[in-house]
Amino acid sequence: MREEASSTTTTTTTAVMEATADIDNNLDAMSAANAPPQSLLERLKDYGQEDAFAFWDDLSLHQRKFIGLLGLPMAAIEPVPENMVCTVEERSVEDRERWWKTGLKAIHDGKLAVLLLSGGQGTRLGSSDPKGCFNIGLPSGKSLFQLQAERIICIQNLAAEFVSEGAAGVPIQWYIMTSPFTDVQTRKFFESHKYFGLEADQVTFFEQGTLPCVSNDGRFIMETPYKVARAPDGNGGVYTALKSSRFLEDMASRGIKYVDCYGVDNALVRVADPTFLGYFMDKGVAAAAKVVKKAYPQEKVGVFVRRGKGGPLGVVEYSELDPSMASAVNQTTGRLRYCWSNVCLHMFTLDFLNSVANGLEKDSIYHLAEKKIPSAKGYTMGLKLEQFVFDAFAYSPSTALFEAIREEEFAPVKNANGSNFDTPDSARLLLLRLHARWVIAAGGFLTHSVPIYSTGVEVSPLCSYMGENLEAICRGRTFHAPCEITF
Repeated sequence: MREEASSTTTTTTTAVMEATADIDNNLDAMSAANAPPQSLLERLKDYGQEDAFAFWDDLSLHQRKFIGLLGLPMAAIEPVPENMVCTVEERSVEDRERWWKTGLKAIHDGKLAVLLLSGGQGTRLGSSDPKGCFNIGLPSGKSLFQLQAERIICIQNLAAEFVSEGAAGVPIQWYIMTSPFTDVQTRKFFESHKYFGLEADQVTFFEQGTLPCVSNDGRFIMETPYKVARAPDGNGGVYTALKSSRFLEDMASRGIKYVDCYGVDNALVRVADPTFLGYFMDKGVAAAAKVVKKAYPQEKVGVFVRRGKGGPLGVVEYSELDPSMASAVNQTTGRLRYCWSNVCLHMFTLDFLNSVANGLEKDSIYHLAEKKIPSAKGYTMGLKLEQFVFDAFAYSPSTALFEAIREEEFAPVKNANGSNFDTPDSARLLLLRLHARWVIAAGGFLTHSVPIYSTGVEVSPLCSYMGENLEAICRGRTFHAPCEITF
């Protein structure tokens, strides 16, 4: 879901960023100098980072010029150009049908894999279980894992019907990233539920890595007298984990070309969306993301931006966006200038994932989150190092953004009931309302004992992926909300 970073502090980054005000932009002059720029060196000393210039005397002029880039300001961010977003308004019926058919054909042929980021526990939901095990209170009692598994089954069936009149195609491979804290429970949950109707061999589990936790002055925190405290490396650890587990090679051996990547805590996620896949293939880009319009300037969600003129697209967290920029309005469109929210619904080519995994070995990006860390002396405040899945967009030679309708595809489950937003109750209501609209559109009727705005119906994913093929089930029938509609 929303890929949120905690409020972060990093001494090294602060040093470099503050030092940029002092460095001379003339790198040619700097590289020819016999010593590093004194002003920059002094500022780095304040933070204990002067070792960055330890090998200055051994560097060539070119290498001195390169290390000088430490002192250059980061590229200013700009709004995403309007022509880089495929908005709902600009799509024709013909486009949508073409993309849907293209996607179904690729899925039937085994070209798409699904990659689930599921390393988190439901701590904020009041549960120690993996988030995917959570039941948000639907009439069916289904977990998030089951909803997603049944959507995969539905898409496989739709692809088979479209391409070969019901003959099964290549099963969709579902790669599920767990963490050391959720792996065993996740595997057992799938086994106990017989993989929710999927074949066991089309579901693959792998663990994300961990990174050491450090104190605010950069020292390791010891969990025990002989063990360094460690924490999961964030959902961006997926790239390294895929490579180290050799599952990128596994994908290639299966003929997979495209990977649909998403977070577990979205009750409305369209897993393996044929329309999104068809659009992605049509654009011929390396990476793409579904985006939704930001609801209001202060919404706690990251937004896509362009880093410098002609630069790559990336994501800036809400905490890093100046309030005046967050509130700025595009006078032409009437939307917020920075309005395209990142909701962790991504599509990548397999070739791009390989390049990212290889690149991160030499050039990793880390985010620091201040947290309570268990230590040998009890809990202490320290820093966890995390990587975010959206960091990969900085490496992409070409990126496309595809607008999704929030009410149809984004129902985050992040906070316990009683919170102001993103709760199981709010996600359940979004799903029930959406499915109620499907039933009415298919000719069905609803009765209800409570106000209709506070209830609805649940359509089994095995019946319909996004409202299609419901006429035979619903036309002329009356359903009492809330209820589950199945075959």
